[in-house]
Amino acid sequence: MRKVETWAHHTRASLALGLPLVGANLAQMGINFTDTVMLGRLGAETLAASVLATGFFFIVLITGMGLAQAVLPMAAQAIGANDDINVRRSVRMGIWVALGFGVLSAPLLWSAEAVFLALGQNPELSALAGIYVRTVMLGAFPALMLAAVRAYISAAERTQIVLWITLAGVLLNALFDYALIFGNFGLPRLEIAGAAIASVASNLFMCAAIVVYAIRLPALKKYQIFVRFWRADWSALWDVIRLGVPISLTILAEVAMFTVAAVFMGWVGTIPLAAHGIALQITGIAFMIPLSLAQVGTVRVGLYYGRADRENLKIAGRSILVLGIGFAVFSGAAFLLFPRPLVGVYLDWDDPKALEILAYAVPLLAIAGAFQLVDSLQILGSNLLRGLKDSRIPMIYAVISYWVVGVPTSYFLGITLGWGGMGVWTGLAAGLLVAAVLMCLRYARREKLGLVTFR
Repeated sequence: MRKVETWAHHTRASLALGLPLVGANLAQMGINFTDTVMLGRLGAETLAASVLATGFFFIVLITGMGLAQAVLPMAAQAIGANDDINVRRSVRMGIWVALGFGVLSAPLLWSAEAVFLALGQNPELSALAGIYVRTVMLGAFPALMLAAVRAYISAAERTQIVLWITLAGVLLNALFDYALIFGNFGLPRLEIAGAAIASVASNLFMCAAIVVYAIRLPALKKYQIFVRFWRADWSALWDVIRLGVPISLTILAEVAMFTVAAVFMGWVGTIPLAAHGIALQITGIAFMIPLSLAQVGTVRVGLYYGRADRENLKIAGRSILVLGIGFAVFSGAAFLLFPRPLVGVYLDWDDPKALEILAYAVPLLAIAGAFQLVDSLQILGSNLLRGLKDSRIPMIYAVISYWVVGVPTSYFLGITLGWGGMGVWTGLAAGLLVAAVLMCLRYARREKLGLVTFR
Protein backbone atom coordinates (compact mmCIF):
# COMPACT_ATOMS: atom_id res chain seq x y z
CA MET A 1 0.00 0.00 0.00
CA ARG A 2 1.38 3.39 -0.99
CA LYS A 3 1.99 6.03 1.67
CA VAL A 4 -0.38 8.99 1.55
CA GLU A 5 1.82 12.08 1.81
CA THR A 6 0.85 15.15 3.83
CA TRP A 7 -0.29 18.50 2.47
CA ALA A 8 3.03 19.96 3.58
CA HIS A 9 4.94 17.34 1.59
CA HIS A 10 2.91 17.99 -1.56
CA THR A 11 3.24 21.75 -1.17
CA ARG A 12 7.02 21.50 -0.78
CA ALA A 13 7.27 19.14 -3.76
CA SER A 14 5.14 21.44 -5.91
CA LEU A 15 7.23 24.46 -5.00
CA ALA A 16 10.50 22.58 -5.59
CA LEU A 17 9.30 21.67 -9.08
CA GLY A 18 7.41 24.89 -9.70
CA LEU A 19 9.76 27.66 -8.63
CA PRO A 20 12.28 26.96 -11.41
CA LEU A 21 9.39 26.84 -13.89
CA VAL A 22 8.10 30.15 -12.53
CA GLY A 23 11.55 31.61 -13.07
CA ALA A 24 11.81 30.10 -16.55
CA ASN A 25 8.40 31.35 -17.64
CA LEU A 26 9.08 34.80 -16.22
CA ALA A 27 12.43 34.79 -17.98
CA GLN A 28 10.67 33.80 -21.22
CA MET A 29 8.40 36.80 -20.74
CA GLY A 30 11.60 38.79 -20.30
CA ILE A 31 12.26 38.37 -24.02
CA ASN A 32 8.98 40.11 -24.89
CA PHE A 33 9.53 42.62 -22.08
CA THR A 34 12.94 43.57 -23.47
CA ASP A 35 11.56 43.87 -27.00
CA THR A 36 8.65 46.04 -25.84
CA VAL A 37 10.75 48.36 -23.67
CA MET A 38 13.40 48.90 -26.34
CA LEU A 39 10.93 49.27 -29.20
CA GLY A 40 8.90 51.65 -27.03
CA ARG A 41 11.87 54.02 -27.20
CA LEU A 42 11.22 54.34 -30.94
CA GLY A 43 7.75 55.83 -30.41
CA ALA A 44 4.08 54.89 -30.11
CA GLU A 45 3.77 53.77 -33.75
CA THR A 46 6.60 51.24 -33.52
CA LEU A 47 5.29 50.04 -30.15
CA ALA A 48 1.77 49.59 -31.55
CA ALA A 49 3.16 47.71 -34.58
CA SER A 50 5.13 45.40 -32.30
CA VAL A 51 1.94 44.68 -30.33
CA LEU A 52 0.21 43.58 -33.53
CA ALA A 53 3.20 41.58 -34.75
CA THR A 54 4.07 39.75 -31.55
CA GLY A 55 0.41 39.02 -30.89
CA PHE A 56 -0.03 37.46 -34.33
CA PHE A 57 3.20 35.47 -34.16
CA PHE A 58 2.42 34.33 -30.64
CA ILE A 59 -1.04 33.08 -31.54
CA VAL A 60 0.43 30.90 -34.32
CA LEU A 61 3.37 29.72 -32.23
CA ILE A 62 1.28 28.94 -29.15
CA THR A 63 -0.97 26.71 -31.27
CA GLY A 64 2.03 24.56 -32.15
CA MET A 65 3.29 24.68 -28.58
CA GLY A 66 -0.11 23.41 -27.47
CA LEU A 67 0.44 20.32 -29.61
CA ALA A 68 3.87 19.89 -27.98
CA GLN A 69 2.24 20.19 -24.54
CA ALA A 70 0.76 16.72 -25.05
CA VAL A 71 4.25 15.45 -24.21
CA LEU A 72 3.91 16.75 -20.63
CA PRO A 73 1.08 14.48 -19.35
CA MET A 74 2.05 11.58 -21.61
CA ALA A 75 5.68 11.54 -20.46
CA ALA A 76 4.71 12.17 -16.82
CA GLN A 77 2.32 9.22 -16.79
CA ALA A 78 4.86 6.97 -18.51
CA ILE A 79 7.57 7.99 -16.03
CA GLY A 80 5.18 7.36 -13.13
CA ALA A 81 4.52 3.90 -14.52
CA ASN A 82 8.27 3.23 -15.10
CA ASP A 83 7.54 2.77 -18.81
CA ASP A 84 10.75 3.97 -20.50
CA ILE A 85 9.63 2.93 -23.98
CA ASN A 86 6.49 5.06 -23.88
CA VAL A 87 8.48 8.02 -22.58
CA ARG A 88 10.66 7.82 -25.69
CA ARG A 89 7.71 7.28 -28.03
CA SER A 90 5.72 10.25 -26.70
CA VAL A 91 8.67 12.67 -26.78
CA ARG A 92 9.88 11.65 -30.24
CA MET A 93 6.44 11.93 -31.84
CA GLY A 94 5.74 15.11 -29.91
CA ILE A 95 8.74 16.70 -31.62
CA TRP A 96 7.51 15.38 -34.98
CA VAL A 97 4.09 16.94 -34.50
CA ALA A 98 5.52 20.28 -33.35
CA LEU A 99 7.91 20.61 -36.28
CA GLY A 100 5.21 19.50 -38.72
CA PHE A 101 3.03 22.31 -37.46
CA GLY A 102 5.89 24.75 -38.08
CA VAL A 103 5.97 23.77 -41.76
CA LEU A 104 2.20 24.17 -42.12
CA SER A 105 2.13 27.58 -40.42
CA ALA A 106 4.95 29.18 -42.45
CA PRO A 107 2.73 30.51 -45.32
CA LEU A 108 0.40 32.18 -42.84
CA LEU A 109 3.28 33.91 -41.06
CA TRP A 110 4.74 35.09 -44.35
CA SER A 111 1.37 36.73 -45.20
CA ALA A 112 1.11 38.64 -41.91
CA GLU A 113 0.93 42.13 -43.45
CA ALA A 114 -1.97 41.09 -45.70
CA VAL A 115 -3.77 39.65 -42.70
CA PHE A 116 -3.42 42.90 -40.74
CA LEU A 117 -4.70 44.94 -43.69
CA ALA A 118 -7.67 42.60 -44.10
CA LEU A 119 -8.49 43.17 -40.43
CA GLY A 120 -8.66 46.91 -41.01
CA GLN A 121 -5.39 47.90 -39.34
CA ASN A 122 -3.45 51.05 -40.23
CA PRO A 123 -1.33 50.41 -43.39
CA GLU A 124 1.86 51.85 -41.87
CA LEU A 125 1.48 49.76 -38.71
CA SER A 126 0.68 46.71 -40.84
CA ALA A 127 3.84 47.14 -42.91
CA LEU A 128 6.05 47.43 -39.81
CA ALA A 129 4.35 44.46 -38.18
CA GLY A 130 4.75 42.40 -41.36
CA ILE A 131 8.51 43.03 -41.39
CA TYR A 132 8.77 41.69 -37.85
CA VAL A 133 6.71 38.53 -38.47
CA ARG A 134 8.44 37.58 -41.74
CA THR A 135 11.78 37.77 -39.94
CA VAL A 136 10.85 36.10 -36.65
CA MET A 137 9.13 33.18 -38.40
CA LEU A 138 12.58 31.61 -38.84
CA GLY A 139 12.66 31.13 -35.08
CA ALA A 140 9.41 29.16 -35.03
CA PHE A 141 11.09 25.79 -35.67
CA PRO A 142 13.62 25.94 -32.80
CA ALA A 143 10.91 27.41 -30.54
CA LEU A 144 8.53 24.51 -31.28
CA MET A 145 11.22 21.87 -30.77
CA LEU A 146 12.23 23.63 -27.56
CA ALA A 147 8.62 23.40 -26.32
CA ALA A 148 8.45 19.63 -26.86
CA VAL A 149 11.82 18.86 -25.26
CA ARG A 150 11.12 21.27 -22.40
CA ALA A 151 7.83 19.45 -21.69
CA TYR A 152 9.78 16.18 -21.46
CA ILE A 153 12.43 17.70 -19.18
CA SER A 154 9.68 19.11 -16.93
CA ALA A 155 7.88 15.76 -16.79
CA ALA A 156 11.19 14.24 -15.66
CA GLU A 157 11.22 16.85 -12.86
CA ARG A 158 14.41 18.51 -14.12
CA THR A 159 13.05 22.04 -14.17
CA GLN A 160 16.15 23.84 -12.88
CA ILE A 161 17.97 23.44 -16.17
CA VAL A 162 14.95 24.91 -17.95
CA LEU A 163 15.38 28.02 -15.80
CA TRP A 164 19.10 28.43 -16.47
CA ILE A 165 18.79 27.91 -20.21
CA THR A 166 15.93 30.39 -20.43
CA LEU A 167 17.84 33.00 -18.42
CA ALA A 168 20.77 32.65 -20.79
CA GLY A 169 18.38 33.06 -23.72
CA VAL A 170 16.97 36.26 -22.23
CA LEU A 171 20.44 37.76 -21.81
CA LEU A 172 21.35 36.84 -25.37
CA ASN A 173 18.11 38.39 -26.66
CA ALA A 174 18.71 41.61 -24.72
CA LEU A 175 22.23 41.90 -26.10
CA PHE A 176 21.08 41.42 -29.69
CA ASP A 177 18.14 43.79 -29.13
CA TYR A 178 20.47 46.54 -27.94
CA ALA A 179 22.84 45.96 -30.83
CA LEU A 180 20.37 45.54 -33.70
CA ILE A 181 17.40 47.75 -32.78
CA PHE A 182 19.56 50.84 -32.22
CA GLY A 183 22.63 49.98 -34.30
CA ASN A 184 25.15 49.63 -31.47
CA PHE A 185 28.55 47.82 -31.51
CA GLY A 186 29.04 48.84 -35.13
CA LEU A 187 26.02 46.82 -36.33
CA PRO A 188 23.29 48.28 -38.59
CA ARG A 189 20.24 50.00 -37.04
CA LEU A 190 17.41 47.61 -37.96
CA GLU A 191 14.75 48.80 -35.48
CA ILE A 192 11.76 46.40 -35.43
CA ALA A 193 13.53 43.86 -37.71
CA GLY A 194 16.44 43.85 -35.26
CA ALA A 195 14.11 42.76 -32.45
CA ALA A 196 12.91 39.87 -34.63
CA ILE A 197 16.48 38.74 -35.40
CA ALA A 198 17.30 38.83 -31.68
CA SER A 199 14.34 36.55 -30.94
CA VAL A 200 15.42 34.08 -33.61
CA ALA A 201 18.94 33.93 -32.21
CA SER A 202 17.77 33.36 -28.63
CA ASN A 203 15.38 30.57 -29.68
CA LEU A 204 18.13 28.81 -31.63
CA PHE A 205 20.43 28.96 -28.62
CA MET A 206 17.83 27.70 -26.12
CA CYS A 207 16.76 24.83 -28.38
CA ALA A 208 20.33 23.67 -28.92
CA ALA A 209 21.14 23.89 -25.21
CA ILE A 210 18.15 21.88 -24.00
CA VAL A 211 18.62 19.18 -26.65
CA VAL A 212 22.27 18.74 -25.62
CA TYR A 213 21.18 18.48 -21.98
CA ALA A 214 18.49 15.90 -22.78
CA ILE A 215 21.03 13.76 -24.67
CA ARG A 216 23.98 14.00 -22.29
CA LEU A 217 22.46 13.92 -18.77
CA PRO A 218 23.16 10.40 -17.38
CA ALA A 219 19.80 10.17 -15.59
CA LEU A 220 17.94 10.75 -18.86
CA LYS A 221 20.05 8.59 -21.16
CA LYS A 222 17.91 5.54 -20.50
CA TYR A 223 15.00 7.15 -22.37
CA GLN A 224 17.06 7.58 -25.58
CA ILE A 225 14.57 10.06 -27.01
CA PHE A 226 16.50 10.58 -30.26
CA VAL A 227 17.19 6.91 -31.04
CA ARG A 228 15.90 6.18 -34.57
CA PHE A 229 14.34 9.64 -34.52
CA TRP A 230 13.58 9.48 -38.26
CA ARG A 231 11.34 6.42 -37.88
CA ALA A 232 7.61 7.04 -37.59
CA ASP A 233 5.69 5.55 -34.67
CA TRP A 234 2.14 5.94 -35.96
CA SER A 235 0.39 4.78 -32.80
CA ALA A 236 2.31 7.22 -30.59
CA LEU A 237 1.92 9.95 -33.21
CA TRP A 238 -1.84 9.53 -33.12
CA ASP A 239 -1.83 9.60 -29.30
CA VAL A 240 0.05 12.91 -29.36
CA ILE A 241 -2.36 14.37 -31.91
CA ARG A 242 -5.45 13.07 -30.10
CA LEU A 243 -4.36 14.64 -26.82
CA GLY A 244 -2.48 17.60 -28.26
CA VAL A 245 -5.09 19.00 -30.65
CA PRO A 246 -7.66 19.70 -27.90
CA ILE A 247 -4.90 21.19 -25.72
CA SER A 248 -3.77 23.33 -28.63
CA LEU A 249 -7.29 24.49 -29.44
CA THR A 250 -7.94 25.28 -25.77
CA ILE A 251 -4.85 27.48 -25.64
CA LEU A 252 -5.66 28.95 -29.05
CA ALA A 253 -9.18 29.87 -27.99
CA GLU A 254 -7.87 31.96 -25.10
CA VAL A 255 -4.89 33.50 -26.88
CA ALA A 256 -6.99 34.31 -29.94
CA MET A 257 -9.50 36.08 -27.71
CA PHE A 258 -6.74 38.38 -26.47
CA THR A 259 -5.43 38.85 -30.02
CA VAL A 260 -8.88 39.80 -31.31
CA ALA A 261 -9.08 42.20 -28.37
CA ALA A 262 -5.90 43.85 -29.75
CA VAL A 263 -7.66 44.21 -33.12
CA PHE A 264 -10.63 45.86 -31.38
CA MET A 265 -8.22 48.21 -29.60
CA GLY A 266 -6.60 49.03 -32.95
CA TRP A 267 -10.01 50.14 -34.17
CA VAL A 268 -10.30 52.44 -31.16
CA GLY A 269 -6.93 54.09 -31.89
CA THR A 270 -3.13 53.94 -31.72
CA ILE A 271 -2.90 55.20 -28.13
CA PRO A 272 -5.44 52.64 -26.84
CA LEU A 273 -3.61 49.86 -28.72
CA ALA A 274 -0.27 50.86 -27.22
CA ALA A 275 -1.86 51.04 -23.74
CA HIS A 276 -3.46 47.64 -24.29
CA GLY A 277 -0.08 46.17 -25.21
CA ILE A 278 1.55 47.48 -22.06
CA ALA A 279 -1.27 46.34 -19.78
CA LEU A 280 -1.24 42.93 -21.46
CA GLN A 281 2.52 42.64 -20.94
CA ILE A 282 2.13 43.38 -17.21
CA THR A 283 -0.71 40.92 -16.71
CA GLY A 284 1.17 38.38 -18.84
CA ILE A 285 4.18 38.56 -16.55
CA ALA A 286 2.00 37.95 -13.49
CA PHE A 287 0.19 35.13 -15.30
CA MET A 288 3.44 33.20 -15.67
CA ILE A 289 3.27 32.19 -12.00
CA PRO A 290 -0.17 30.48 -12.06
CA LEU A 291 0.74 29.09 -15.48
CA SER A 292 3.90 27.53 -14.03
CA LEU A 293 1.98 26.11 -11.08
CA ALA A 294 -0.58 24.73 -13.53
CA GLN A 295 2.19 22.96 -15.45
CA VAL A 296 3.42 21.52 -12.16
CA GLY A 297 -0.13 20.32 -11.58
CA THR A 298 -0.09 18.48 -14.91
CA VAL A 299 3.20 16.79 -14.01
CA ARG A 300 2.29 15.79 -10.46
CA VAL A 301 -1.22 14.64 -11.26
CA GLY A 302 0.20 12.77 -14.27
CA LEU A 303 2.87 11.05 -12.18
CA TYR A 304 0.32 9.85 -9.60
CA TYR A 305 -2.03 8.85 -12.38
CA GLY A 306 0.73 6.70 -13.84
CA ARG A 307 1.26 5.11 -10.41
CA ALA A 308 -2.51 4.57 -9.94
CA ASP A 309 -2.24 6.46 -6.63
CA ARG A 310 -5.64 8.11 -6.18
CA GLU A 311 -5.19 9.65 -2.71
CA ASN A 312 -1.89 11.38 -3.42
CA LEU A 313 -3.28 12.56 -6.75
CA LYS A 314 -6.11 14.35 -4.92
CA ILE A 315 -3.86 16.10 -2.43
CA ALA A 316 -1.37 17.07 -5.14
CA GLY A 317 -4.12 18.71 -7.19
CA ARG A 318 -5.63 20.57 -4.24
CA SER A 319 -2.28 21.91 -3.06
CA ILE A 320 -1.66 23.37 -6.53
CA LEU A 321 -5.05 25.11 -6.44
CA VAL A 322 -4.33 26.66 -3.04
CA LEU A 323 -0.92 27.95 -4.15
CA GLY A 324 -2.34 29.40 -7.37
CA ILE A 325 -5.25 31.15 -5.69
CA GLY A 326 -2.94 32.67 -3.09
CA PHE A 327 -0.71 34.26 -5.70
CA ALA A 328 -3.66 35.46 -7.79
CA VAL A 329 -5.01 37.44 -4.83
CA PHE A 330 -1.58 39.00 -4.24
CA SER A 331 -0.97 40.01 -7.87
CA GLY A 332 -4.51 41.30 -8.35
CA ALA A 333 -4.04 43.60 -5.35
CA ALA A 334 -0.76 44.89 -6.83
CA PHE A 335 -2.52 45.84 -10.08
CA LEU A 336 -5.16 47.77 -8.16
CA LEU A 337 -2.75 49.54 -5.79
CA PHE A 338 0.26 50.32 -7.99
CA PRO A 339 -0.89 50.73 -11.62
CA ARG A 340 1.08 53.89 -12.45
CA PRO A 341 4.54 52.63 -11.49
CA LEU A 342 3.89 49.36 -13.33
CA VAL A 343 2.83 51.08 -16.55
CA GLY A 344 5.56 53.72 -16.26
CA VAL A 345 8.31 51.12 -16.69
CA TYR A 346 7.31 50.72 -20.34
CA LEU A 347 7.13 54.40 -21.28
CA ASP A 348 9.63 56.85 -22.75
CA TRP A 349 8.88 60.03 -20.83
CA ASP A 350 10.44 62.13 -23.59
CA ASP A 351 7.64 60.97 -25.88
CA PRO A 352 4.80 63.56 -25.80
CA LYS A 353 2.26 60.75 -26.02
CA ALA A 354 3.53 58.98 -22.89
CA LEU A 355 1.01 60.62 -20.55
CA GLU A 356 -1.86 59.70 -22.87
CA ILE A 357 -0.77 56.06 -22.90
CA LEU A 358 -0.43 56.09 -19.10
CA ALA A 359 -3.91 57.54 -18.62
CA TYR A 360 -5.43 54.89 -20.86
CA ALA A 361 -3.52 51.92 -19.44
CA VAL A 362 -4.17 52.53 -15.72
CA PRO A 363 -7.94 51.73 -15.84
CA LEU A 364 -7.19 48.59 -17.88
CA LEU A 365 -4.94 47.33 -15.08
CA ALA A 366 -7.74 47.91 -12.58
CA ILE A 367 -9.92 45.48 -14.53
CA ALA A 368 -6.97 43.08 -14.87
CA GLY A 369 -6.63 43.10 -11.08
CA ALA A 370 -10.25 42.05 -10.79
CA PHE A 371 -9.96 39.13 -13.24
CA GLN A 372 -6.55 37.88 -12.13
CA LEU A 373 -8.23 35.36 -9.84
CA VAL A 374 -10.49 33.84 -12.49
CA ASP A 375 -7.68 33.80 -15.05
CA SER A 376 -5.55 31.81 -12.62
CA LEU A 377 -8.37 29.41 -11.78
CA GLN A 378 -9.13 28.59 -15.40
CA ILE A 379 -5.50 27.72 -16.22
CA LEU A 380 -5.10 25.69 -13.04
CA GLY A 381 -8.30 23.75 -13.67
CA SER A 382 -7.53 22.99 -17.31
CA ASN A 383 -3.97 21.83 -16.57
CA LEU A 384 -5.04 19.56 -13.71
CA LEU A 385 -7.48 17.95 -16.13
CA ARG A 386 -4.65 17.49 -18.65
CA GLY A 387 -2.79 15.47 -16.04
CA LEU A 388 -5.71 13.02 -16.29
CA LYS A 389 -5.50 13.14 -20.11
CA ASP A 390 -8.83 14.97 -20.06
CA SER A 391 -8.54 17.54 -22.85
CA ARG A 392 -11.58 17.24 -25.15
CA ILE A 393 -14.31 18.56 -22.84
CA PRO A 394 -12.07 21.40 -21.52
CA MET A 395 -11.54 22.40 -25.16
CA ILE A 396 -15.30 22.73 -25.61
CA TYR A 397 -15.51 24.75 -22.40
CA ALA A 398 -12.78 27.08 -23.66
CA VAL A 399 -14.45 27.72 -26.99
CA ILE A 400 -17.76 28.49 -25.29
CA SER A 401 -16.18 30.73 -22.66
CA TYR A 402 -13.95 32.77 -24.92
CA TRP A 403 -15.87 32.87 -28.19
CA VAL A 404 -19.51 32.65 -27.15
CA VAL A 405 -19.05 34.89 -24.10
CA GLY A 406 -15.71 36.73 -24.14
CA VAL A 407 -15.28 38.02 -27.71
CA PRO A 408 -18.94 39.03 -28.33
CA THR A 409 -19.09 40.80 -24.97
CA SER A 410 -15.82 42.66 -25.70
CA TYR A 411 -17.14 43.79 -29.08
CA PHE A 412 -20.54 44.79 -27.75
CA LEU A 413 -19.23 46.78 -24.79
CA GLY A 414 -16.11 48.20 -26.39
CA ILE A 415 -17.21 48.90 -29.96
CA THR A 416 -21.01 48.85 -30.16
CA LEU A 417 -21.63 50.74 -26.91
CA GLY A 418 -18.49 52.83 -27.35
CA TRP A 419 -16.88 52.03 -24.00
CA GLY A 420 -13.51 51.62 -25.72
CA GLY A 421 -10.76 49.78 -23.86
CA MET A 422 -12.74 49.43 -20.65
CA GLY A 423 -15.51 47.63 -22.52
CA VAL A 424 -13.09 45.35 -24.39
CA TRP A 425 -11.34 44.33 -21.17
CA THR A 426 -14.61 43.79 -19.31
CA GLY A 427 -15.56 41.31 -22.01
CA LEU A 428 -12.25 39.50 -21.54
CA ALA A 429 -12.98 39.23 -17.82
CA ALA A 430 -16.42 37.75 -18.53
CA GLY A 431 -14.96 35.03 -20.75
CA LEU A 432 -12.30 34.11 -18.20
CA LEU A 433 -14.89 33.91 -15.43
CA VAL A 434 -17.01 31.39 -17.33
CA ALA A 435 -13.93 29.31 -18.17
CA ALA A 436 -12.77 29.28 -14.54
CA VAL A 437 -16.14 28.06 -13.29
CA LEU A 438 -16.47 25.32 -15.92
CA MET A 439 -12.90 24.00 -15.66
CA CYS A 440 -12.77 23.90 -11.86
CA LEU A 441 -16.22 22.36 -11.54
CA ARG A 442 -15.24 19.55 -13.90
CA TYR A 443 -12.04 18.80 -12.02
CA ALA A 444 -13.83 18.95 -8.65
CA ARG A 445 -16.59 16.68 -9.91
CA ARG A 446 -14.16 14.09 -11.23
CA GLU A 447 -12.24 14.13 -7.98
CA LYS A 448 -15.27 14.05 -5.68
CA LEU A 449 -17.09 11.32 -7.56
CA GLY A 450 -13.95 9.25 -8.02
CA LEU A 451 -14.01 9.66 -11.78
CA VAL A 452 -10.25 9.15 -12.01
CA THR A 453 -9.96 5.81 -13.73
CA PHE A 454 -6.57 4.14 -14.07
CA ARG A 455 -5.29 1.92 -16.83
